[in-house]
Amino acid sequence: MSKVILTNARVITPFEEIYPGTVEIENGIIKKVYEGRTSGGENLEGKIVAPGFIDVHTHGIGGFDVTYSAMGGSEQEVEETLIKMSEKYLTHGVVYFLPTTVTASHEVLLTAAKGVKNAVSYQKDQLTGAKIGGLHLEGPYINKEKKGAQNPEFIRLPNIQELKEYWKASEGNIKTITIAPELEGALEFIQYARRLGVSVSLGHTNATYEEAKAAIYAGANRASHLYNAMRPINHRDPGVIAAALESPQVYVELITDLIHLSPEIIKFTVNHTGIERVVVITDSIIATDLPDGEYSLGGLKVIVKDGICRLEDGTLAGSTLTMDKALRNLIQTGFSLKDAIRAMTYNPARAIELHKSGAILPGYSADLVILDEDLNVDSVYINGKNMLS
Repeated sequence: MSKVILTNARVITPFEEIYPGTVEIENGIIKKVYEGRTSGGENLEGKIVAPGFIDVHTHGIGGFDVTYSAMGGSEQEVEETLIKMSEKYLTHGVVYFLPTTVTASHEVLLTAAKGVKNAVSYQKDQLTGAKIGGLHLEGPYINKEKKGAQNPEFIRLPNIQELKEYWKASEGNIKTITIAPELEGALEFIQYARRLGVSVSLGHTNATYEEAKAAIYAGANRASHLYNAMRPINHRDPGVIAAALESPQVYVELITDLIHLSPEIIKFTVNHTGIERVVVITDSIIATDLPDGEYSLGGLKVIVKDGICRLEDGTLAGSTLTMDKALRNLIQTGFSLKDAIRAMTYNPARAIELHKSGAILPGYSADLVILDEDLNVDSVYINGKNMLS
């Protein structure tokens, strides 16, 4: 029987803080959590133990990108890219992520779906990085008026037959899809996706308040990078943002790089929704962890300067944010450690209906991040194994 004991740490569950706290793990599962220290365990004095980070919206990192690999190669290349991405995310405290495509041709997205299937299968036998949870399709069923950094050449109306093909090609490893709910056929598409168990996120949308509410009633339960690439709030036209904010069943994604959103709007959002519905994402692209320069996103040229990603026309094009940096940004903005960590762990797990993950509770998967006092990643445990040792 494999047993690990982490003791004398500041444990963030994230519902409460326990200090000194001890976490006992058996066979990759959390067995006990309690106040106090014990002999014989790993002494983590001065360290923080938290659930590992879960990023449900990320395109790439360290020179690797899921859509780029599908555009230029085979499903095997996508698989290899995803494994390399998983290892790079791990160094930033991520234990689980959804590789996220951008709008592309049907053939490219099919290749991505097949590659994800292969990568998930590979990890069942050999786990060397963060867990690959399945695909997040961001588009192609979005509104050209709010395309952001998505390639307009491949934007199209919702197509249930296409989704069936992605689902089959991935062997059920489509976790979520971002869609503009005002498009023709969107409501029927949302209902079908939800029957498959795919979470639906409203994004890249010019939806009115009424159109957004109809989508939420149809089963949409997320909002992709709230405020960005969306119809803005107007006092006579509240739009999709107000619909998402007021709907308690909707989780709202926030890119907390302090570029996409001001600290004030982040605090405003949390004050309105409560921390329980906020999901921190990176929306990171291929340039993350790399120097400034020219990169690609879905076939579009991206210029990165001072770590900020933009198309040639100045449109923001994802980010170079990492989850550990996102945590430090939230603390800098004034959030408590408990609340910040909850928005990066338990909430994203709930948003994609991932069970027994995202918290330090008995019976949950022992997927943990160990942080130092400056919130830098010290080590990462997945299934109770120290992956960075």
